[in-house]
Amino acid sequence: MYTKEFEVRWNDLDANRHLANSSYISYMSHTRLSCFMDGGFGQREMVEFNMGPVVFYEHIYYFKEVFPGKPITVSAQLKGLSEDGMYFSFLQNFYDTEGRNIARGEMMGSWIDLGTRRLRPLPEKMLRIMEGLPRTNDFKVLTKEDTRKYGQYPEHL
Repeated sequence: MYTKEFEVRWNDLDANRHLANSSYISYMSHTRLSCFMDGGFGQREMVEFNMGPVVFYEHIYYFKEVFPGKPITVSAQLKGLSEDGMYFSFLQNFYDTEGRNIARGEMMGSWIDLGTRRLRPLPEKMLRIMEGLPRTNDFKVLTKEDTRKYGQYPEHL
C-alpha cells in the first residue's frame, strides 16, 4: 500500500471547520500522482507521451470528521487496470494518527492524448509501471463496460 502524510491546513477546512470535501479530492489526487511519480511515471513521462490522467468519477465515504492539528495519512492502491492500461481505478483510505480509518475514496479514470483529446492506451513503458503499483486484494482487469457500471450517461438539453 502506498501512503502519503498530510498536514491539515487552515485553507483545507470548510465552514464547519472540518476538512472540506474538496480537500479530500485534492489529497486523493496528490497521493495518486505521488504514487505514479515514485514509481517512475511522472510529469516528464506524461510530457514525453503528450498525455495526462482524467477522472471519470470519485466517490468518498466519510466515517469521522477531520480537524486541523494532527496529520492524516492517505493511501493509494490500484483496484483495477485494463489490459492496455487505458482505464484504471484506485481505492484510497484516510487514516488518523492512531491508524483509524476515517474516510474511503474510490475513483476511476483513464488517460487522454493531449493532442487529439481522445482516450488512449498507455505506452508499454508506462503500462509496466502501472502494473507494478500496489494493488487491492480484489484487484480486477477492467473493461470499457466497467466505466459505465453506475449507469450514468449524458442527458443533453
